[in-house]
Amino acid sequence: MRELRAAHWLFVAMSTPIRKLIAELFDPATTYEFEPATPRDIVRALELDAKFRELGIGLVDRMVAAVAERRRILRVLTTDRRDFSVLRIGKRFDKAPVLVP
Repeated sequence: MRELRAAHWLFVAMSTPIRKLIAELFDPATTYEFEPATPRDIVRALELDAKFRELGIGLVDRMVAAVAERRRILRVLTTDRRDFSVLRIGKRFDKAPVLVP
């Protein structure tokens, strides 16, 4: 129940531009794809945490990176430039995500 309350609070607290972005992301007429995380993505997110622990990158950002890595997609739509600008993905942790917008 706590997670539901947190999700509700997050939605209420979102600004109008963020709400528009979310609506656009899930609009079937756009070219964005929503990709659910898999159990392997969770394991990879934990590996990313071990590699970049000192950076304090959050679980959600690590999950996004793991999904992008699995899909072999470097373009990441994010407003969190701080975390994603230093994060590296790939088998040798040598690929930097391309941040949009």
